[in-house]
Amino acid sequence: MRLFSYKGFSMVIMLRDEHCPPHAHVDAGTWSARFKFSFWHNAVELWDVVPLSRRPPVAVLEGLRHALRQPAHLRRARGIWWDKLHTACLDNQLWDGESNEVVVMKRLASTTYMIGSAYYEPDENKTLLALIGAPEGVEIEL
Repeated sequence: MRLFSYKGFSMVIMLRDEHCPPHAHVDAGTWSARFKFSFWHNAVELWDVVPLSRRPPVAVLEGLRHALRQPAHLRRARGIWWDKLHTACLDNQLWDGESNEVVVMKRLASTTYMIGSAYYEPDENKTLLALIGAPEGVEIEL
């Protein structure tokens, strides 16, 4: 599903056989790129470009990344991903309540809980985390 166009390039969310992490695609014919986004923060990251030998100029990739970071585009990407795939790709990851972030590897502390489930509310643009063993969940306003 098309998200937006940037300098002639279309950014899309693929809806068939898609997988975590949440990401959007650009297919330019001679190269394609994927950009990761999240349901717990507003950063966007270039994931990969193939083939590497046909990689476009950095300015093009940065322009696409910044375009996806625009609040309206990012909110639309999350809404499409959630509506069609029904996952925020956060289940069974670790949440650190002290730093308020998903952590990959960390010494477990009393503020670290496993995410049991994550739910995205498109109308409110927020993510709700149910944390295993925590006294309450987490609400993330995006």
